[in-house]
Amino acid sequence: MSGNVRLLSDTLAAAKEEGRSALIAYLPAGFPTVDGGIEAVKAAIEGGADVVEVGLPHSDPVLDGPVIQTADDIALRGGVRIADVMRTVREAHAATGAPILVMTYWNPIDRYGVERFTAELAEAGGAGCILPDLPVQESALWREHAEKHGLATVFVVAPSSKDERLAEITAAGSGFVYAASLMGVTGTRASVSSQAEDLVRRTRVTTDTPVCVGLGVSNPAQAAEVARFADGVIVGSAFVKRMLDAPDDAAGVEAVRALAGELAKGVRGQV
Repeated sequence: MSGNVRLLSDTLAAAKEEGRSALIAYLPAGFPTVDGGIEAVKAAIEGGADVVEVGLPHSDPVLDGPVIQTADDIALRGGVRIADVMRTVREAHAATGAPILVMTYWNPIDRYGVERFTAELAEAGGAGCILPDLPVQESALWREHAEKHGLATVFVVAPSSKDERLAEITAAGSGFVYAASLMGVTGTRASVSSQAEDLVRRTRVTTDTPVCVGLGVSNPAQAAEVARFADGVIVGSAFVKRMLDAPDDAAGVEAVRALAGELAKGVRGQV
């Protein structure tokens, strides 16, 4: 069975046709529970997100700040497994028809088995994977299986990436390029880094693949700011924080839906 890399590309292209950035939401699988996490992903899409990244909770999430670390810890203590991540992708995609990716560190895939992971993600209807800590020069095996199963391989570029390195990364990736707006970890911030626009400009010199910006975007005004120059706006910690702050799981799901609606207006410049 083939994955949904084409659906991802078509969704990003459709947003561009509308003259706007795509809204990409991040939510960890298994948080606050597996069922609650699935409902949250569906709510993000129903609220206005075009694409969702489902996080595979990890005990040492080096890219993630305290908010997502807290959610990952809750999910891991709840016993979340890779099978639950696949179920989250399957049920959210089946319910919404939207492209769903998995964001994961490399070690869980390596231990699970690349062929097994890619085959199961494709079977679940997944669109691909974001792999923040897999070096491009060590990614051949992953990319071979991802391509065979119709999955995107999304690599992360950072403001510190030299132009030559950007070209190497973008040549190997597919789906979109994840441009980290700043050096550091995920989290909500008062303002979006001024380095983000320059990074998008430099990345676009090397590729026609859409360039989407994440890290630090948390409200509609920031989403509108990033949408001026990026093909997609990625928001994670703000969604997770809304869920953590909610009085119960049902309220958390509704808070995700509401934030997605607010951010959807932001990427359309309606703020």
